[in-house]
Amino acid sequence: MSRLQLPAGAAKLRRAHIKRRLAAAGVVLAVLFLTVSILSASASKKLHSTRVSSGVQTILRGERAAAQVARQNRAIEELLRTTSSIRRLPAAGREVALTFDDGPSPYTEEIIETLLHHRVPATFFPIGLAIEEHPETIRREVNDGFTIGDHTVNHARMGDLPPAEQEAELLGQAEDLKALGAPYPRLFRPPFGVYDASTLKLLREKGMLMVLWTVETDDYELPGAEAIANRVLEEVRPGAIVLMHDGGGDRSETVEALPQIIEGLRDRGYRLVTVPQLVLDASG
Repeated sequence: MSRLQLPAGAAKLRRAHIKRRLAAAGVVLAVLFLTVSILSASASKKLHSTRVSSGVQTILRGERAAAQVARQNRAIEELLRTTSSIRRLPAAGREVALTFDDGPSPYTEEIIETLLHHRVPATFFPIGLAIEEHPETIRREVNDGFTIGDHTVNHARMGDLPPAEQEAELLGQAEDLKALGAPYPRLFRPPFGVYDASTLKLLREKGMLMVLWTVETDDYELPGAEAIANRVLEEVRPGAIVLMHDGGGDRSETVEALPQIIEGLRDRGYRLVTVPQLVLDASG
């Protein structure tokens, strides 16, 4: 007998032992397979449920946002029955609206990033000529939920123009915004603050509220970021509308000053809102 051979009885016992081990291993594999299948199905179901939940939440957020915009527009329409323009709405309480004129420009993207980082809503008044150069920025403002108003096509001094040219400036800008997915503008800011009776008549016909300002930062004079921030914090009052610029030149100081303005206003107990929200909250 070779050393590698086993007696017949021992070989038989060994084969039986191997069969039992294989059978046991099969049971274990079957249990593992069943467990993995159950877990996989559960994970798939949970993932599906999460996706459905996320989708529903997105829809609900969209519906809530649309409902809020509708309320803001009704408040604007109500205000237009008694006035054509605003500079400040103290009835809104400790709220402040940050606004930016003359964009979009490359600086606008930096301003948007800062606003989003600090979770601050704001109102932009772009001009048509700049929109043509940076349409993607307007699309981003729309997608990110910022309010966009009308500031004419050519940054025109409205009060120096005949009525027909004023209308072309106003509606041309509105069409530029519409082409990029923005809603019809309910707000208008006259360049240089220049307007006349024809401007006010036109705005009433088009259902737009003229938005002037409480605090003029003079950031276009490039006084330095600290000076810009200090001017806002020194002159702000409840219901104030702050004028800054995101276009029309070097706006690096405005970009630099913005975090200081946001943090300083919040430290003073102010809530930052868009102009339409300011109008709604002032309406009671």
